[in-house]
Amino acid sequence: MATRRINMKDIAREANVSVATVSYVINKRKDQTIAKSTIKRVEDAVKKLGYVPNLAAKALVENKSYLIGVVIPQTEPGKQFMFSNPFYGELLSSIEFVARDKGYHVLISGTDVDQSYLEIANKRGLDGIIIVGIHPDNYYEDLKNTSIPVVLIDSYCDNLPFFSISIEDRKSAKIATQYLINKGHRKIAFASGVITGNGVTYERFLGYKDALEEANIEVNDDYIYSGTVSQEYGADIGLKIANQKDRPTAIFSTADIIAFGIINGLKKAKLSVPNDISIVGFDDTWIARDCDPQLTTIKQDVFKKGQKAVELLIDNENITNKNTVLDIELIERESVAQL
Repeated sequence: MATRRINMKDIAREANVSVATVSYVINKRKDQTIAKSTIKRVEDAVKKLGYVPNLAAKALVENKSYLIGVVIPQTEPGKQFMFSNPFYGELLSSIEFVARDKGYHVLISGTDVDQSYLEIANKRGLDGIIIVGIHPDNYYEDLKNTSIPVVLIDSYCDNLPFFSISIEDRKSAKIATQYLINKGHRKIAFASGVITGNGVTYERFLGYKDALEEANIEVNDDYIYSGTVSQEYGADIGLKIANQKDRPTAIFSTADIIAFGIINGLKKAKLSVPNDISIVGFDDTWIARDCDPQLTTIKQDVFKKGQKAVELLIDNENITNKNTVLDIELIERESVAQL
């Protein structure tokens, strides 16, 4: 036999208050003054009776879905979703945690390069969209035609009417490369995902070049590795570098997961980090601390990126600055040797 769903009338009867009072307490209405003792009675009744809010009904009444969409680009058709990269795991965990704390749920999508998200967003009635990374230009043009608030994370697209959150990727990469130069290295490789315009990888490549040029070091095309952001690709890089006749003495990797793979590839080739080759990563995810040796890396506050994105979508009425730039820090550990 089915159990009857507990409703606000049941809570009101148990707490000896009006249904309106129950609604005010459950919905945390700040425009109503309610005694703390009354709030406690309602909360105790909710707990005792096991009341679960009907989100569908709430959405209809308030004309809100309490759903936030998160879009991550799938730049390689047919590939699995990018949870293997700890950066995305930490970012999505932050977004979900902050959204849930504010009474929202998250709808995650790995959008193919030729797929529009606008139709999905409108069908589900999303209250906001967080877009991570770079997508085709027509994708952003479509989004301009919607009234749904949008926050871009790690996108270098100019003249778009959306909120954006980023770090200074070019400057960060320059700092990482300069660190290796200051340690005496002049043969420095660059390892990254696919280098495309308007993306963080391209910005970090420019920062790498900036540091070399300032130190009068010529960019060596044989030291540029660009592929997938994965441990497997990093391991391939490590093996290739080990077999180079004129191999680099140091590597700047644009992601910790690639650096982790490189270290494993070098180990397989019987080379040691940092004794034979030094390496600096990027992100300071948990994988940087679990490396052997532990990874020197550029730390960005991944949790804060996700937190700020949710806050911009939900509490954006009084925000005038659409572009948020977060700080970074170089974390020194054990993966770089002094020459």
